[in-house]
Amino acid sequence: MPRLRLILATLAALLLCAAAPAPNPGTGPGPAVGSNTGLPVPRFVSLRSDDVNVRAGPGFQYPVNWVYKRAGLPVEIIGEFNVWRHIIAPDGGTGWLHEATIRARRTFYVTATQAMLYSAPRQGANVVAYLDKGVTGDILHCDGDSAFCKVKAGHKSGYLARTDFWGTFPGETVK
Repeated sequence: MPRLRLILATLAALLLCAAAPAPNPGTGPGPAVGSNTGLPVPRFVSLRSDDVNVRAGPGFQYPVNWVYKRAGLPVEIIGEFNVWRHIIAPDGGTGWLHEATIRARRTFYVTATQAMLYSAPRQGANVVAYLDKGVTGDILHCDGDSAFCKVKAGHKSGYLARTDFWGTFPGETVK
C-alpha cells in the first residue's frame, strides 16, 4: 500500500507540472501562480543555508542529485508541489527543494568574468569594487526601467549592471 501511495503521489506531481504553463525563464515574475503559495511562478528566491539538498523529484523519497553549499545563492522557482519547489539554479541545473530551505530574500550571482560595482547607476561612474564571477550578494533595489540594480556584496554597496549578474528578470522592479 505505501508503494501505491508513492506511485500516486509521483503521478500527481508529474501531472501538476505538466498541466502548469511551461516556464519561460528570464521573462519576469508570473504569469502563473504557485499552487500552494499563490505567489508568482516563475520567481527568484535564495538558499537559506550552506547545506541544501536538490532532489530528483518533489519528495524525500527521491534521490539527492546534488547538494548546494552556498547560503544566499539565488534560484528561480519554476513550479510548486505541496511543500516542494521546482527550481533552476544559476548554472542551469534543475531540481526540487523543500520550502524550508529557501527564503524570499533577493540575491544575485555574478555571471560576468569580472563585474564593476559602480557608485552610481551608469557606466563611467566611479568603480567601488570589482566582483569576480561567482560572487553573491544582496539585491537592495532595482528600478524596472534601469539597466542597473543597487546591490551589496560584503561590505561594499553600489550599482551592478543587470547584464553582469543572475537573479532578476529583465525589466523587473525589486524593492
